[in-house]
Amino acid sequence: MDLRKIKKLIDLLEESNLAEIEIKEGEESVRLARAPKGSYALAPAAPIYAAPEQPRAAQPMPMQSPTEAATGGSAKALGNDLPDGHIVRAPMVGTFYTSPAPDKPSFVSVGQTVKAGDTLAIIEAMKMFNPIEADVSGTVLKILAESGQPIEFDQPLFVIG
Repeated sequence: MDLRKIKKLIDLLEESNLAEIEIKEGEESVRLARAPKGSYALAPAAPIYAAPEQPRAAQPMPMQSPTEAATGGSAKALGNDLPDGHIVRAPMVGTFYTSPAPDKPSFVSVGQTVKAGDTLAIIEAMKMFNPIEADVSGTVLKILAESGQPIEFDQPLFVIG
């Protein structure tokens, strides 16, 4: 894609109320997104052209017992110091944040009572901020991730009792 076209797209994004624009021409694509004011700074996008990855040898997947599969993992996998309670897990891969902006207070803290539907944190994924809501009512017993930390799908984030 021509650099002049990309500059015109940037101008179009700045002049409009659009938060994001994506254009595909054949196998090439460009995606531009604007960060909301007062939010976290975003990392620069990956280069458009990247060297192809070398094929990797297949790695065996660890097997889970039926008990581990039913409970979502063993206590050993989650850490031995977890209090008993409901575990809120990450619904996606992204960056975990405990507050809506760096200068704002955290959504919740340990010992705080929450209701089902209350926002516990946000996960930034693909330049979108997704709220993580409590799916049960109770008290926050433990926060298992640190703000700004990259997280994986299904990673335990909170324990609510």
